[in-house]
Amino acid sequence: MINRELYMSRIRPFIGNELIKVLTGIRRSGKSVMLELIQRELVASGVKENQFISINFENMSNAHLCSAEALHHEVSQRVKGIADKSYLFFDEIQEVVGWEKCINSFRVEFDCDIYITGSNAKLLSGELATYLAGRYVEFVIYPFSLGEFSELYHTVFPDADSRTMFTRYLTYGGMPYLSNLRYAEQPSRQYLQDLYNSVVLKDVVKRNSIRDVDMLERIIAYITANVGTNFSATAISKYLKSEGRKVAPETILNYIKACEDAFLFYRVRRQDLKGKKILTVNEKYYIADHGIREAVYGGNIRDINLIFENIVYMELLRRGYQVTVGKAGEKEIDFIAEKQDQKFYVQVAYLLASDETIQREFGTYDMIRDHFPKYVVSYDEFDMSRNGIKHMNIREFLLSEQWI
Repeated sequence: MINRELYMSRIRPFIGNELIKVLTGIRRSGKSVMLELIQRELVASGVKENQFISINFENMSNAHLCSAEALHHEVSQRVKGIADKSYLFFDEIQEVVGWEKCINSFRVEFDCDIYITGSNAKLLSGELATYLAGRYVEFVIYPFSLGEFSELYHTVFPDADSRTMFTRYLTYGGMPYLSNLRYAEQPSRQYLQDLYNSVVLKDVVKRNSIRDVDMLERIIAYITANVGTNFSATAISKYLKSEGRKVAPETILNYIKACEDAFLFYRVRRQDLKGKKILTVNEKYYIADHGIREAVYGGNIRDINLIFENIVYMELLRRGYQVTVGKAGEKEIDFIAEKQDQKFYVQVAYLLASDETIQREFGTYDMIRDHFPKYVVSYDEFDMSRNGIKHMNIREFLLSEQWI
């Protein structure tokens, strides 16, 4: 277990106060471990372990607690035995029917500090907004960054060089459990395939009552194959029609939204840099973990440029940036990253192997006249920075503590 300080530094200011801490993210991204890390920090600060009430609702032994009434009764009885403040930890809370009312009741009734996790974005919609409006704070937990992967990988292979480690990251992605499999090829691939099936069946199909699972899988396969490329629901509809399956663009959008809610895909909107407006056509999608893509679709090394983009995009999200794709005339900037008063641009390539490629990647910035930092990120080791545009090796970029 590693101390995921990126998240702990964000959660720490809220520990002990009345706001409900909600940890969301794709299944198996490490939300349960974050609850353990929070408990460790509480114990280090003097809180006794007997003040904790921790329930994982994916554990079959807790199946009898998956209703609001049963959970309320159980916790109420256990809180009576705690003399001081109680700390409540509920893992995969969406399994509890009517959980929103129950959690709100705990907040009102007891002197407690509440932490919940869930694997669906709908956790924060509907009734929760009604019962807990203004009384919760959300933290999205992502798969490992390259830095986190490197830290854990080197506990398994202490002598591994940075290139070998990065190649493993490109192949297997950042799901935390893979270290327990020592990153062995077949077990890792099987684990990621099973994880994918679990996300699709539990967090997409079951939660959205989707009947045409075959159609859903075809749409997921299309998006997975085309991460980082512009396409529309109409384009997917035409593709599926060519395969003998007729489906309306609106249905496709609903299926994609269900996948977004399960944190499987992330949608990136395009920003017109000249008109200063957000475009709603031909948006891009990236997958939460590129290791899942390799396990279920393959081709990460073949599509290395797109995988580099995927990795950089997820790192920008992980660090709290709002990310859009930039459109400047006929040219496109891979990413515009913004957070409060910070802003910078990133262009991603595999190798700057020719003058034409160099001109294309650096020349993309020709129409941008502002003074915000501009990066070109690639696998090249040699620094090709020019005209105020900074070039960085992708490993260096991903491991950099700050970019501005």
